[in-house]
Amino acid sequence: MSKQVSPFSREELIPQEEKLEILKNKGELFIGIPKETSYQEKRICLSPDAVAAITAHGHRVLIESGAGNYAHFKDKDYSEAGAEVTKDTHKVFSCPTILKVEPPSLQELDMMNPQTILISAVQIKTQTKAYFQKLASKRITALGFEFIKDNEGHYPIVNALSEITGTASVLIASEILSNNGNGNGLLFGNISGVPPIEVVILGAGTVGHFAARAALGLGANIKVFDSSLTKLRKIQVGLGQSFYTSTIQPKNLVKALKRCDVLIGAVRGNNRSPILVSEEMVSTMKPGAVAIDVSIDVGGCIETSEITSHEHPIFIKNDVIHYGVPNIPSRYARTSSLSLSNIFTPYLLHIGEEGGLENTLRFDRGLRNGLYFYHGILTNKSVADWFDLSYRDINLLIF
Repeated sequence: MSKQVSPFSREELIPQEEKLEILKNKGELFIGIPKETSYQEKRICLSPDAVAAITAHGHRVLIESGAGNYAHFKDKDYSEAGAEVTKDTHKVFSCPTILKVEPPSLQELDMMNPQTILISAVQIKTQTKAYFQKLASKRITALGFEFIKDNEGHYPIVNALSEITGTASVLIASEILSNNGNGNGLLFGNISGVPPIEVVILGAGTVGHFAARAALGLGANIKVFDSSLTKLRKIQVGLGQSFYTSTIQPKNLVKALKRCDVLIGAVRGNNRSPILVSEEMVSTMKPGAVAIDVSIDVGGCIETSEITSHEHPIFIKNDVIHYGVPNIPSRYARTSSLSLSNIFTPYLLHIGEEGGLENTLRFDRGLRNGLYFYHGILTNKSVADWFDLSYRDINLLIF
């Protein structure tokens, strides 16, 4: 008689300890939202509706009076949504969690308590070494929202703001082209019997995609240039129609620039944007043509571009009207604020449900990617390399 072999190993037959799920304690967040003081910054991270959703879950929100004015959100709207409103800036910055659009200034960092959680942009190329040293001395835990990834590996906040920038660049060009904007009096739109506007778009990323969509929607002819065939293919598939696309070849680009009425530069590089349009190329463009350099915040991809402001947005060089305002989304403060609010609200509620930021970081890889300071320890390699600072791997600190 053959011996019957058990389908279980000896270890599997030994009684095991029962693994019970540990009950998570909900954390109560206390979020401070100060008024933005950076030049030309008019956005706010949370709308009144978002505040209502957050306070309904038992969290507290303290907002500085007037913080939502540019986005046309009144103090009364926030107080009715459950927020506390104060004129005391120091009181706002003393909250355990600070939520901002722009990174705080050194003076604002002085007002923050040690061990504060800061959620804002980083804007590494505009920062100084002293800023990060101050974060370290205050033992701040900081999240840069431009580094946060979603479950699919995308950057939701960067993409949302790029969508606004791309669409806005076409609307701005349309305004400048009118007689009121010192332009040639041309109208975006496929008017019967009138040749349509010719638009050249450099870059087929998110900004280029939404600029192309807006231009096509207004009836313009577009030509999109990018060094990546994959991106060019993706933009055509995404927009569901065929139009002129080309890799960045000087001969084709010069030919397109001579005919175009609008040039939109939306190309970014690793450290600075590569210059793809030389001054000589600009000089061949039509008098009164419009050049909008969306890449101006990282150096610009048009050689003749210069940084301008929302108050004085344009200048003329080689008979071409240049627009070089960085932070275009701030021009549309309410739309941008609502877009940011839609993204921040689920993250904040998720952090609360998980019992605080510490627990959330352990299990949310995308949010952890946004962390660049952890209790005063630098955890972002890009920042460390840029400012010659030492850093630690966050995975070795929180697990």
